[in-house]
Amino acid sequence: MSEKKDLTTSEIDRQNILNNPYALREIERATGIHGIPFKGRTVVLKEQVATFFEVTVRTVENYLENFGPELERNGYAVLSGKRLKELKLAIQAADVPETDFGNIKKAPQLGIFDFRAFLNLAMLMTESHRAGLVRQMILDIVIDTINARTGGGTKYINQRDEDFIHAAFIEENYRKQFTDALRDCVAMGNFKYAVYTDRIYVSIFKEEAKEYRKILRLEAKEEVRKTFYSEILDLISSYECGFAEVLQKACASKGRKLWVEEVDALFRKFEAQPLFKPLIERARVKMASRDLAFRDALHVQLTDYVSALSPSEFERFIGEKSMEFSERLEEAKDVFKRLKERG
Repeated sequence: MSEKKDLTTSEIDRQNILNNPYALREIERATGIHGIPFKGRTVVLKEQVATFFEVTVRTVENYLENFGPELERNGYAVLSGKRLKELKLAIQAADVPETDFGNIKKAPQLGIFDFRAFLNLAMLMTESHRAGLVRQMILDIVIDTINARTGGGTKYINQRDEDFIHAAFIEENYRKQFTDALRDCVAMGNFKYAVYTDRIYVSIFKEEAKEYRKILRLEAKEEVRKTFYSEILDLISSYECGFAEVLQKACASKGRKLWVEEVDALFRKFEAQPLFKPLIERARVKMASRDLAFRDALHVQLTDYVSALSPSEFERFIGEKSMEFSERLEEAKDVFKRLKERG
């Protein structure tokens, strides 16, 4: 892993942690926050939050003013009316000393933090030494949780996706069509396979294979494609299948193999087709966002495409439905057999 992230400055990193239910569970256990049981969750008031972080109530209020939308999205809420009455009853039932939160009997409304909102504040607060310790603990637990659920490493976390095997199998077939077309239609030495494979990679995610290898810290014998997510493989398959046909038609039309400048012109026209634009945008977002969250790998060329992962993304790659490649392969044997018979 690279140097630890600065959670106080990166909303994407904060949101990735808050959207990871597996890490969140471990963090809640480790933190041991005692709050008020309320509607199936534990909540704390801003006075309790200020006490925990050893800051003033005004400091907490400043964060609510400056980061209100983010904190509200992650569980902070202001209660009034019926919900406020229910909270006051919950406080009485919990027998929490009134000194923990001041006189609330006449308060027309109260703000509450659930655990996610509390954690969100801990990742924002720079004045509190205790908040800094919580951030260190959070980052350690997130790394440990992902590693534990992936068997110790994330280099091949893409293969835990249930869509990976099918995408890899299909791509292998289209890859052969592509290399056959290069062999039969392009007047260039054997390095043409690497040249036009890189052209596809650059077109889709703005990196040649050697750049991608460096970012993911791949060893010489490790295959780049075995680390691709299913969406990337699907798009590569589309490129390989489509451009193979373009080459074959152009070669047949001219009655000879194509020169390099002709192939380059054909590829520029091919990749500029509008139909690829939304697929490329989606692929870049998936690659950039997942690699940053799971592999701690930043694709600098794709920085603008990075976004926080949704809880469903964590479920997909480290959840109960995800599994090791070997297990997935065993399950897919019958599928492979049918695909081969059909092909």
